[in-house]
Amino acid sequence: MIQVPGPKAMSYVARDSHVVSPSYTRGYPFVMAKGRGVEVWDVDGNRYLDFSSGVAVTSTGHCHPEVVRAIKEQVDKFLHMSGTDFYYPVQIELAEYLARVSPMSEPTQVFFTNSGAESVEAAVKLAMYATKRPYFIAFYGGFHGRTMGALAFTASKPVQRGSFLPVMPPVIHVPYPNPYRPLLCALDPDEGIAVMRYIEETVLGCKLPPKEVAAVLVEPIQGEGGYVVPPPSFFPALRELCDRYGILLIVDEVQSGMGRTGKCFAIEHEGVEPDIIAVAKGIASGMPLGAMIARRSLMTWPAGAHASTFGGNPVSCAAALATLHLLENGMMDNATRMGEYLLTGLQQLMDFHPTIGDVRGRGLMIGVELIKDRMTQVRAKELRGRVVNHAFREGLLLLGAGPNTIRFVPPLNVERAHIDEALEIFDGVLAAEEASLGIEEAYAEPMAEYDLNK
Repeated sequence: MIQVPGPKAMSYVARDSHVVSPSYTRGYPFVMAKGRGVEVWDVDGNRYLDFSSGVAVTSTGHCHPEVVRAIKEQVDKFLHMSGTDFYYPVQIELAEYLARVSPMSEPTQVFFTNSGAESVEAAVKLAMYATKRPYFIAFYGGFHGRTMGALAFTASKPVQRGSFLPVMPPVIHVPYPNPYRPLLCALDPDEGIAVMRYIEETVLGCKLPPKEVAAVLVEPIQGEGGYVVPPPSFFPALRELCDRYGILLIVDEVQSGMGRTGKCFAIEHEGVEPDIIAVAKGIASGMPLGAMIARRSLMTWPAGAHASTFGGNPVSCAAALATLHLLENGMMDNATRMGEYLLTGLQQLMDFHPTIGDVRGRGLMIGVELIKDRMTQVRAKELRGRVVNHAFREGLLLLGAGPNTIRFVPPLNVERAHIDEALEIFDGVLAAEEASLGIEEAYAEPMAEYDLNK
């Protein structure tokens, strides 16, 4: 076990508490000094495996040489020239790249932002402009940002909305189809179809006229809500409903996009085309950048209708071009292979740990849901926090998602040896925490003796 926090980390944490907003959501005192690939070191010299990727941001790993080179080359040219008022090649080249890889058959155009929340707000604003409709539909458990517009769609934790009501614009929330925790099974045994029936029969049938709905905003895989993968029936039915009523489909790919699931965009797994996509996080390997990608036929707003001084910063655009090149040339394929390996290893841990209720995900976007009892599926919220903190002390950086899920989101260049090390740490940590709770079945035999190729 690593002796953390060390003296330097403790000093920085103490200094931070005096000058940095307490609204930040730090779970444990990791104070970073440097990072390379999947490995990071704190200011006291302790080494960790980063299976958080800086909240799914460092898609190509920490300080990938090609990304660093692209940044340095651009820095030597110029740092800023505001792409909303001027032109520069690297922004145009990135827009062309994103238009080429976007999962829409119709030509697309790009609006650049600095973050996921800004991308969502740009998408919402465009949808309102294009449809001239005021209402939106979003999902419980969804997270789309904390700025006032994006906050109207976020519904994953009360603390995110408390003291900031009323929100804008008007949004109706509905359940997200969760196969592990179906809420609407009385409507249909397929939770995806059940949710669609609820939207059409209850929301649109009893409360909200379809002609007043501008768009549905949805995550292909719900992120902060617990890494929930919807059933295969959901998105085709949602696309059909949107088409029938002239409602736009906005997919929030801020966390799931940029190769994280083995495809450039997670919506590509669903066989449907969105109208608008919100992108950020992994697009530039850690440099601040976001984008809203939309069908060209929608992007008819006039000059000045929306803009951003820093959106599409040239240094960030250079990092994004290098990132996308790496993703297309091996890292997305690696995300598929290593994702299957990690998913299998975590699923096999279920045989040894009765507190693992569900393991789900695509590519390297995987969630492990902890429960108190598999029969009742009562959420093990406290255990989740203890496991994440204990893993930190053992040299593995993890983050929670939802009330009781642990997310595994390593960089897309993670190797099998990293995964084996992470599985061994997680196995031991979970066993220790289960034992401390008196769960007798825990740790039936060492994970190292279990065949990961089974």
